[in-house]
Amino acid sequence: MATATQLAPSSTGDAFFKSVHEKHAAPLWTVLSQMVPPYPNPKAVPTVWRYSELRPSLMEAGKIVGAEEAERRVLMLVNSNMQAPHTTDTIYSGLQLVLPGETAPAHRHTAFALRFIIEGEDGFTAVEGQKIRMERGDVILTPPWNWHDHGNEGKDPIIWLDGLDLPIFRSVPVNFAENYTESRYPSTPTPESPLRFPWKDVRAALDADKSNSSHSVYHYNGKGRKHLSDRISAQAERVAAGYTTPGHKETCSFIYHVERGEGSTKIKAADGTETEIKWTTSDTFAVPAWSEVQHTCLSNTDAYLFAINDRPLVESLGLFRESA
Repeated sequence: MATATQLAPSSTGDAFFKSVHEKHAAPLWTVLSQMVPPYPNPKAVPTVWRYSELRPSLMEAGKIVGAEEAERRVLMLVNSNMQAPHTTDTIYSGLQLVLPGETAPAHRHTAFALRFIIEGEDGFTAVEGQKIRMERGDVILTPPWNWHDHGNEGKDPIIWLDGLDLPIFRSVPVNFAENYTESRYPSTPTPESPLRFPWKDVRAALDADKSNSSHSVYHYNGKGRKHLSDRISAQAERVAAGYTTPGHKETCSFIYHVERGEGSTKIKAADGTETEIKWTTSDTFAVPAWSEVQHTCLSNTDAYLFAINDRPLVESLGLFRESA
């Protein structure tokens, strides 16, 4: 017997579906359970990217992609269950390389971007005339439609983790970019900028948080804002040596990057599937929305994690939920 959500196969049924399809319509009852599931069902799955494996490939790309295309010299971190630009359902991330003496051409785009500096000390990002120095662990923002370029004035490669809201534009296709008329946008050195979050300040805040001596969380926020942007933001966490954090889940997805330390993260999906990711310094891993997360530090010293999240977007849509 056919149910309310299933039409019995028959020539009559086939004719019905064909007739509806020709009218550019479709029966809801055949897909209702997919559209309104009993729990969040992100397409992204836990995925890890080992820095020790990707760095050699990134350096090889430095020999293939020239300085004039340095802005495109990026290895996208593609979720194992999705296609680019998805690192999670809503966040894109990638590893970008700028070699000594290079400057990526100036441009601007409607997407919001942030970058976490993984290695190198003499690089810069110039945003709307502010030439901001890069140091390891710093977070530097590129707000939408701001002219910016990147450069390396040192002797060693600069590598950072990009975080952008590109997947959102698959559903809202209004993203575009514009190149500046010159290779550089005029800028002057800016020692302190609201677009830069020095790691030394973030770590000091994590170490000073005594509310839970074994686990502390720092939420990045813009000047006068709750989050870094309206779409994506970031946080940093300290996990004490030998400690396992309590399980926690929320309707946000995360891209974690290990600033330093060794450990593992257990990720339990809403359907009960469990994944354990072991990580070390400079590794990156994705946590899908509504996954229960537990971090364990296996180092003799505290571990420090940086994470890009989509909490601003989720909150603005009234979709934020959490469960401890």
